Amino acid sequence: MGRRFDCADADQRAEGLTEAAAAVRTGELVVLPTDTVYGIGADAFTQSAVNALLEAKGRGRDMPPPVLVGTVRAANALVEDLGPFGQDLIDAFWPGPLTIVCKANRALSWDLGDTKGTVALRMPLHPVALDLLKETGPMAVSSANRSGAPAATTATEAEDQLGESVSVYLDAGPTSDNTPSTILDLTTAVPRLLRAGAIPVEKLRGIVGYVATDA
Repeated sequence: MGRRFDCADADQRAEGLTEAAAAVRTGELVVLPTDTVYGIGADAFTQSAVNALLEAKGRGRDMPPPVLVGTVRAANALVEDLGPFGQDLIDAFWPGPLTIVCKANRALSWDLGDTKGTVALRMPLHPVALDLLKETGPMAVSSANRSGAPAATTATEAEDQLGESVSVYLDAGPTSDNTPSTILDLTTAVPRLLRAGAIPVEKLRGIVGYVATDA
């Protein structure tokens, strides 16, 4: 079974972060808390690890995972550019529940699946997640559940669904909010809402003006 660490205990938190970072570096999967739901994560630059993440969730390459970052600098390195609105949105909502989709840096050698040259980026507002990301660098992270099942709001729910496919579980108690992040596509001239979530579209419009929605 995967090793589990209680992040409410300072010693276990420190040991868990060390173990999780080591697991990520060797291409293994970890479960981590975020400010929305628990996530299953892997090194974004290790293709076998990303494939294992998709397999653990029961997903295909047609649903590539988002990438979580611990710093804005890391995000900038992963994209061609943030477009006219990206930096303003980051300043307003990061760290927090906003995922932005940008054109990926073509110089990077990674394979997240069928991304069509884009990458979905987010900096989560959770101290355990940020501490881990600052150790590991960018991680491919998707909600810690089997595809089609409810998202895990506790480490136990994640473990029940993902079991031995995950090496390390970082348990930080129940997540405070299971509303998913808002996803905004910045690869077109007009920002487009791809998923309504924790940040209402009105707040996005306060930063970028017009946001296209399918509604």
